[in-house]
Amino acid sequence: MELTKENFEAEVLQSEIPVLVDFYADWCGPCKMMSPVVEALGAQADGRYKVAKLNIDEEMEIAVRYGVMSIPTFILFKEGKSAATAIGSMSEEELKNKLGL
Repeated sequence: MELTKENFEAEVLQSEIPVLVDFYADWCGPCKMMSPVVEALGAQADGRYKVAKLNIDEEMEIAVRYGVMSIPTFILFKEGKSAATAIGSMSEEELKNKLGL
């Protein structure tokens, strides 16, 4: 799911289940490397959480609001609040462990 300022509140902040948000940019090499990992996590979610992507070039205001200084940044939102953060390229296991998935 692609996030925008129009759907961020409904899809993330008001979500009944946790939401993993991948803050990325199309020009970012490490972001591209992490794309298969993020897709794998989405495939494993099984309704326990959802996975969404936010392009920081298109939605800079949201990235700034959550203190995203480098990409890729992954933030797990629970009950509308940032619950865990991971930054940079890493293995699927490492990302799951850092975010508590």
